[in-house]
This record gives sequence, C-alpha cells and structure tokens, in this order.
Amino acid sequence: MPGDRRHAGRRPRLVVFTRVYPNAAQPNLGLFVRERMRRVAEHLDLVVVAPAPWFPFQGLLGRLRPHSRPPLPRYEEQDGIAVYHPRFFCFPGVLKWTDGFFLALGSFWLMRRLRRDFRFELIDAHFVYPDGVAARWLARWLRCPYTITLRGSLVRFAGSALHRRQISRAMSAAARVFSVADSLRQDAIAWGQAPGHVQVVGNGADLRRFHPEDRAGARQRLGLPQEGRLLVSVGGLTERKGFHRVIATLPELLRTQPDLHLVIAGGATPEGNNEAELRQQVRSLGLEDRVWFLGQVSPEDLRFVYSAGDVFVLATRFEGWANVFLEASACALPIVTTRVGGNAEVVNSDQVGIVVPYGDHDALRDALLEALEREWDREAILAHARANAWETRIPELVAAFEQIAAADTATAPGTARSG
Repeated sequence: MPGDRRHAGRRPRLVVFTRVYPNAAQPNLGLFVRERMRRVAEHLDLVVVAPAPWFPFQGLLGRLRPHSRPPLPRYEEQDGIAVYHPRFFCFPGVLKWTDGFFLALGSFWLMRRLRRDFRFELIDAHFVYPDGVAARWLARWLRCPYTITLRGSLVRFAGSALHRRQISRAMSAAARVFSVADSLRQDAIAWGQAPGHVQVVGNGADLRRFHPEDRAGARQRLGLPQEGRLLVSVGGLTERKGFHRVIATLPELLRTQPDLHLVIAGGATPEGNNEAELRQQVRSLGLEDRVWFLGQVSPEDLRFVYSAGDVFVLATRFEGWANVFLEASACALPIVTTRVGGNAEVVNSDQVGIVVPYGDHDALRDALLEALEREWDREAILAHARANAWETRIPELVAAFEQIAAADTATAPGTARSG
C-alpha cells in the first residue's frame, strides 16, 4: 500500500537496542556502538533505545558507587538521531540472570509506541547479554525480527547455566548474529550456532577524527613532559583493562629507559573504577613522577593523547574488538597488547605491534622494551588503520540489514523467528 514504509524502495527502519551508548552523563560510554550506528544512519532510518537500570534505593547506591548509575534524561538527540532512555528494574550486583527479562519489560511500552509510530522493521541489539536476550523477548511480543552483535566475551557466561541457556536461545532465534571479531564468532559456533548464522563485521577507524598531531604540541596541550619516552594507555579505569599490569613493569623498564613515563587516559565506568587502587600502586612503587592520570578525555581530543606517545599499551584481560587499537594506529602509534579476544585480529602484524600472552609479566615487560627500542615504520601503521576504516565495514552491515528486512517482508511481515 502506498503509505506503508515496507513498500519496495523504502529504506528499512531499525531500532538500535543497547544499554551501552553515550549519553549526557556518560559521554564516553559505548562510543564504538555510536560510531558504527551513526554511519549506518546515513543509509537506513534508525532510532536508539538505550535503557537505564533502575532500583528503588538507587539514591543510596549512587552515594556508594557514584559512577554506576547516574541519572539520565528520558530523551536526547545525537547527530540528528533520536536516543531514548527508558528505565528498567535491575537488582544491583545480584540476580543478574533476571536482567534480560526486566530489560525487555522496562522497554516494552516505548518499543510498542515506536513500532506503531516509527514503524521499525528490525531490532539491532548490541551485546548478547542482557541486550540480546531482551531483544528476543521484544521481538516475540512485537512480531519483528532482530539481530545481535557480539561484543566483549561469551566465555565469561560459560559457568552459569541460567545465562548460557538464555544466550543460546537468543542467538539461535536471531535473524542474524554479527560478531566484531572472528574469535567471538568461533565461541558462538562452539556454543552450537551454525557457522553461516554468525557474520563477522569488525569495528572501524574514524580517520577524520584520529590522525597524527605534532608530538611536541600534543604533549604541551596535555601538560606532559616534553622530553622522554611515553607509554600511552586508554580505557575505563577497571581491573579488566590491566593498567596495574603495565604499572608493575615500570620499575624494571626504568633501569634501561630512565626517561620513561606512562600516561593513562580514562575514568570511571559502570563496570567499575579502580583509580584509587592504581594511585596506591603508583605510590607504593615510588612512581608518582612517572605515571600521569589524565582522567576522561573527550573523543575529539583523544588523538592528542595518542600523538603524544611513543608506544600504546593495553594489558587487557578480555576484549571483543578494542577500537583503541585502530585509533592508536590511525595516529601512527605502535601497539603492545595481550592475546585475548580479538586483540590479535586487530594487531595482526608485527608491523603494527606486539601481542603477548595474558598474565605473563616478563613477556609484557620485554615487549614494551622492544617496542620502545624498535624503529617502527609509521607509514605501515597508518596503512593498517586505513585498511580498517569504517568505510570498509558499513556497506556489508547495511546490506545485511536490508536483506533481513526484505526477507521478513517477503515471507511474513512483522513476524519473528520462533525460539
């Protein structure tokens, strides 16, 4: 019918469904999701639903953990994209196996209104739990297909039968499962997913935002030492990111690199904040004049952090596909990281960086020393970033969304796969 948005030639409409998306209170949260989807928005019509956790005694929780659940506006507009923040009931720290259902329940009335007024045809969920599990419930209730993008880790849910059962059902019932790294795809296959059901579409580098700046100017801008060698690390100040592992190597590195400094850019996240522990570690090692905590740095200024450094390091415990590696490469910075998740897929050449076993202190120390002493081919590093630009990713993703929407329209408009 002429007024139907499903009519041939119309752009498919989708809802991006994720708890991890930048907002007024947490501007650096989930930037990798926004960067991906705002480029998709150049080709398809979309809105974002980014639910916020709620608990009756949230005020008390905020005093105990002030960064965990900041108050969010119900609605924002970012880059011309509507972003909604419905509330959903969430027990802090316990009964986490209920999060998927409560996330769906708390989002239902908004999603039903969007289904009626915005007339979306597809739900695109990011992170398999609880977002993907909630998307399965919503798709059943609203009779539409959904996709899941795997990020982070599946392995951390392997020990919980309650989580694993929900996750497996959500992946199986999705119209498509995307994965930001092949390592995550292999994990999904090991969980019983058909190889053809899981499609790798990695994150990309924003070459307009990230590019080399003058090193001396960048250091001056950030108040960093003009002389000496700088290790740079970027990420939320949580145990998982491994800043403490890098700090632990500094006393040994300083024996042969006496002008060495470590610069850490990042702050508290909903996942946690161990800045106090990191600062205590620095004091206990007598490194107060060697470690620089910059706090949260805006995405627009991060290129100056990378450009100020000599080597980028992230000794992380798990990752899906860490965009900081491509950002560093786009600023011509070599990388040292751990062999977890998709790290070795991003740092996939010794021309780009060095990958070491996770938890191996000596290997991390030796790799940092090698990276500091090696003459790197900066043009090869920049070429790696260009080969992984967002522009190489988005057409594949848009084509998949269009295919799913077309197939749903052709078979049974408004129905979801069983599961």
